[in-house]
Amino acid sequence: MASRTTPFSGFEFMIAWRYLRARRAEGGVSVMTWISLIGITLAVFALIATMAVRAGFRAEFVSTILGANAHVTVYSSGETDADGNVLRGFPESEPIREALLAVPGVTHAAPVVRGQVMITDGTYNGGAEVFGISPADFAAIPAMHEGGDDQGDIARMPEGVALGSGIARDLGVVVGDRVRLISPNGVKSPMGNSPRVNAYEVVYIFSTGSPDIDRTRAYLPLPEAQAFFNAEGRVDEFQVTVATPEEIETYTPELLQAAGPLALVWTWKDSSGAFLRALTVEDNMMFILMSILVLIASMNIISGLVMLVKNKGRDIGILRTMGLTEGSVLRVFFLCGAFTGVAGTVLGVALGCLFSLYFTPIFDFINWAAGGGVWDPTVRPIYHLSAKLQAGDVLSAVVLSLVLSFVVTLLPARRAARMNPVEALRYE
Repeated sequence: MASRTTPFSGFEFMIAWRYLRARRAEGGVSVMTWISLIGITLAVFALIATMAVRAGFRAEFVSTILGANAHVTVYSSGETDADGNVLRGFPESEPIREALLAVPGVTHAAPVVRGQVMITDGTYNGGAEVFGISPADFAAIPAMHEGGDDQGDIARMPEGVALGSGIARDLGVVVGDRVRLISPNGVKSPMGNSPRVNAYEVVYIFSTGSPDIDRTRAYLPLPEAQAFFNAEGRVDEFQVTVATPEEIETYTPELLQAAGPLALVWTWKDSSGAFLRALTVEDNMMFILMSILVLIASMNIISGLVMLVKNKGRDIGILRTMGLTEGSVLRVFFLCGAFTGVAGTVLGVALGCLFSLYFTPIFDFINWAAGGGVWDPTVRPIYHLSAKLQAGDVLSAVVLSLVLSFVVTLLPARRAARMNPVEALRYE
């Protein structure tokens, strides 16, 4: 009766390692082993690289949104005056601002006046959304002073108008030029409202990282915007930032209470939540599709092990007659496939991590080699593409690759273990 051995004993590892080091006469086994190894390496590398690029795109997208926009906008549903006119906004801004700042977790609250205008330099013209904001609140917007392509002095904002880089490019203006803003709701007269036209010096040109914002947004000092839009003494909304924007829903009840009974809120997730959900769905689908690639690469292990079992039939018969149990034979051939899966996974993780860490210079080289235009910001909401390596993505790739490699190894290993030693040695 064959004696039982400890599972995964040293001699099982030794036999498996010798089988993997196929002789020249068994070159087919060696070739299949290398194909399996390279396939798993490339599949794991592709999975990690893809998830890192997707995570980088998502992080850059969220950063662009949070850098240029408020985390939550507090506005008023409006009230009706004695003449039946609906007055929107807040007549007393400072008390409400202080109440909003008193909400735990709120880091900033800026009163803002907004309006649509036509902007022209005398030759070219276009539309723009003007934000009236105090110079201190304007300087507190992260995207207004973190852009590498900003022009002018942000401290001069009270002296003129700040334009997005897209507007400045479309109009062909630079810092120091003058532009005219035209509002249809201007000077009130017995004949109705006549357009208001004011000229301002361009004192600052900002680049937020989002083409959609840079091509549509301009900023005026708050008192000037109130006069320009006939909103003296009133503000349209408060732009609020919080400490943890990912948990913005937890702030809304207290913000509504602080702003009064007519207040409403619009969070950054309300405006961009559909994009974030779409990115989440794409991430999940991309992981599933890349997992199929890992599965296909792992299937090569079966081909290599089937050839190995066929070539080692005589050895299996001898080992069985010497007392090796079915379990030991199974573990030997399981280790042969597991070695390939583990080695391919380790190499794939190393390549994927290196690619993600050095993604920017690699991408810049590809963009240069292709003559530019690989990443077109006009059809995407961000200027730059980056990769973000996350431990969870790497761990998921490792677990997936190892599990698939181990599972597909079991079938040929079990076949080897159940081989009849008499049949294996009959023609030897």
